[in-house]
Amino acid sequence: MELKSVSKPTGEAAVAVKKPEPVTERRISVASDKAVAQTRTTIKRLAVGKSDRPMVSTTAQGLRLETVLHPTDERTRIVETNEAPWRMVCALEIEGPWGSFLGTGWLVAPRTIITAGHCVYDARQMGGWANKISIAPGRDAVDRPYGTLESTKFSTTDVWLQKQDPDFDISAIHLAEPIGDQVGWFQVASLTDDQLRGYLVNVSGYPAQPGEGTQQWWAKNRIREVTPRRIFYEVDTSGGQSGAPVYIIEKNGAPPMVVGIHAYGVGGTPQSIPLQVNSAPRIIPEVVAQIEKWIAQDNVS
Repeated sequence: MELKSVSKPTGEAAVAVKKPEPVTERRISVASDKAVAQTRTTIKRLAVGKSDRPMVSTTAQGLRLETVLHPTDERTRIVETNEAPWRMVCALEIEGPWGSFLGTGWLVAPRTIITAGHCVYDARQMGGWANKISIAPGRDAVDRPYGTLESTKFSTTDVWLQKQDPDFDISAIHLAEPIGDQVGWFQVASLTDDQLRGYLVNVSGYPAQPGEGTQQWWAKNRIREVTPRRIFYEVDTSGGQSGAPVYIIEKNGAPPMVVGIHAYGVGGTPQSIPLQVNSAPRIIPEVVAQIEKWIAQDNVS
């Protein structure tokens, strides 16, 4: 199925959703040469490769949009936010018709940020399209090492706009300046089901608590299950981390590859998945293709 991009503002049209073809081969975008972790502290911290068992036992604490899964919150505050890959993760301050909201995004190209669809368009919580988003790459409390950018140009998928379907909760923020040339950007990777299962994933973003959306918090654990359009993992998150990159590192020295866009806690897990897990819309070939179109759009604008 080919996704269709819808930019703010837009009209509405009927949308048909088809089950995607199984992912049968890898499809990976090009990473920035500034994306690879360099310092010993960061290299030691990041989860690399696969595991056949969870890193910690899990006991979910209620059905929230985003969920701390473990009896003790396993997240760690990142203070080295001027280093890769942390500096490629952005704190979002979102101004919508019905108020202000927090979110997370990540650079996928010099002028393109990917985030959850509901960070740019949410009819039920935000009142429609965001009016403006302020973006701070690598923010750490009052320290904004790369300044603050603003955007009023956003795109999402037609299916998210029309149906608010969690499988399509994906969007782009378009920038006027190429901040990614300074801080780097993530690869995106479409991997097969077997390739994904068991990978240790990293998730870092800007939760409302702790940190009030100003501090970057990170945790790691493994992918437990995959469906044609979602991935499910045992990583602690909370509100404000929507849009965060869910990324793997195949081996030491390899660039981080985003395989999902974090969006949901256990309350968003389908009944067909009998696990206490958080989840993300999955990067599959049609998502890679749409992201590439958004990047091309920003390269000529």
